[in-house]
Order: sequence, then C-alpha cells, then structure tokens
Amino acid sequence: MIDFYRDKKILVTGAAGFVGTNLINRLLSLGSAGLRATIHNKQPFLVDKRVEYCSCDLLLRSDCQRAVKDIDLVFMCAANTSGAHVIEKTPLAHVTPNVLMNTLMLDAAYAAKVKKFLFISSNTVYPVTAHPVREEELLSGELFDKYFCVGWMKIFTEILCQMYAQKIKNPMVTVVVRPANIYGPYSDFEWETSHVIPALIRKVVERHDPLEVWGDGNDIKDLIYIDDFIDGILLAMQKMSIFQPLNIATGRQISIKEALASILKADNYNDAKIVFNSSKPSMIPKRLIDPSKAKQLLDFEAKVSFQQGVKKTIDWYRQYLLTKNS
Repeated sequence: MIDFYRDKKILVTGAAGFVGTNLINRLLSLGSAGLRATIHNKQPFLVDKRVEYCSCDLLLRSDCQRAVKDIDLVFMCAANTSGAHVIEKTPLAHVTPNVLMNTLMLDAAYAAKVKKFLFISSNTVYPVTAHPVREEELLSGELFDKYFCVGWMKIFTEILCQMYAQKIKNPMVTVVVRPANIYGPYSDFEWETSHVIPALIRKVVERHDPLEVWGDGNDIKDLIYIDDFIDGILLAMQKMSIFQPLNIATGRQISIKEALASILKADNYNDAKIVFNSSKPSMIPKRLIDPSKAKQLLDFEAKVSFQQGVKKTIDWYRQYLLTKNS
C-alpha cells in the first residue's frame, strides 16, 4: 500500500470533517508525493506543512477545477451530513448541496484527467431487509422512508460515477464504497448534527443524569471504527480498477442498548439512570451489512472491536475537550 500512495498527488475534500481528517492523518504516514485538502467553513483539526490546504466552495465550478488541478487521486469526503434530527426535520438539506458538489467534482476531475475518483456512498441506499444486505441488492426494494431523500441522493451520485467509469469514451476509474455507521476520533459531537454513537459518548462523558437515549434502544446497526474504514477505502482506491461498489463494514451487529452498555463500561459510568425516549427521531430499526465482497476483492476485514473502538474514541474526546478548554 505504501508504494502505491508514495508517488501519487492526492486530493482529500472535506479536510475539516471526520473522515477527511482521519484520512489525511493516515496518508501523511504513507508519505504521498503531494497532498492537497479542501476546507470551507471550518478550519482543519490537523495543521501540517506537508498538506496544501485549499479554501474552496465545492458548489462553485471554478473552485472544483482549482482543487483537482494536477491531481492523480481524489477522495471525495466532503458532504453535507447530519444526524437523525436533521434528516427527519429537513431531509432536503442532504439533497441539493450534495448533488451539486458531487456533480461538479466529478466533472472537474474528469476534465483534469484524474486517474481515480473515490466516492463515499452510504448504506441508506439499500432497501429495508432483515438480513445482511449485499451490494447487488441496490434498487431491489423500497428505501426506508426516512432515508428516501439521502438514499436517492447517494444512488444518483453512484450512477454518475458509473457513467464516468463505463458509459463514456476515455473513462475515468471511479470507486464507490458503502460504509457501515462510522465512529471514532474527530467525530462530530455537536448535538444538532451528531450521529448516535458520538451523541451517546458525549452524554456519558458529561455524566448526563438522567441519560436520554433517542428511540427504544433496540435499533440494530453495523458500527465500524474509523481506522478500519480508512483501511477499507485506501485498499479500495489502490486495488479497484472497474466500477463495482463495495460495502465497507464489520459484518457484526450491535443494538443501541448494547452499544450504550459498552460506552458506560468504558468510561466507568456505573450508576447511570437511562431514559429511552421514543418520541425523539430514530432511524431504521435494523441494518445488517454483508462485507464479504470487500474481503474477497480487497482482503479487507475490520479488526477493531466495538469495545476497543469506543475506548479509543472516549480517550480522544476527553483529550480534545482538555485541549479545547485550555
């Protein structure tokens, strides 16, 4: 892997975000020839002279063109994301800005003769099932209703990626990954936009009493630690040369109740009074993901247990709070 990335000029969009920050950190350790990263409304967590930070509005064609100039590989990590509250109350917030920036970035990358373009899709593209979903099950049934807008936005961008990879002359290699629910250091811990695991970690660290959990706690998810996910996308970018979307997941299931119990144990919050609030927004009751194709094609397998990942995330969050408040 190190040899593949060492001589490449790489663009990471969304450098101030969760995935972008962790990806930049890893790419720095791999010694890429040139690393450019886009920022917009927020400053990056990581400041390193080896990174060329580029202030860009990816809703503007000219900024997209500037970002991809002389680039070999694009990791499209920039996205307008949020948690259950925003998805339920204002679902279109995920549609227009994401469709525009994804479309403009693909167009700019193709014009700049980028060698590979990796798009991070979502498991919201899959229909409601009780079994672990496989990549071939896209468009095989109705999406979970609350995922309708975000799911179709992701599907549309996947189809755009397929167009560039298969349906035009002089195609551009595009790589599509569909992640499980990612958590870890540099997650978004803001109440309005955080996902379930960062929100629960913050409540535990802050010793909420009572500790409110949205929903009944029985929702089942596949939760992947960020280091494992970064392994997956780096392998996908390196090894994939044909259009074939891949699940990047653990293949393990965990309920929100079980996840909370692990978080409480990891932070020694032994006497928490837990209140489940079913009036608050929650998402799909059960989402299992089949990662066997990534194992077959990439030799990828998630290594970090949820218990290990949660402890690492809590330790990072506490250190982040100390730094932030000092």
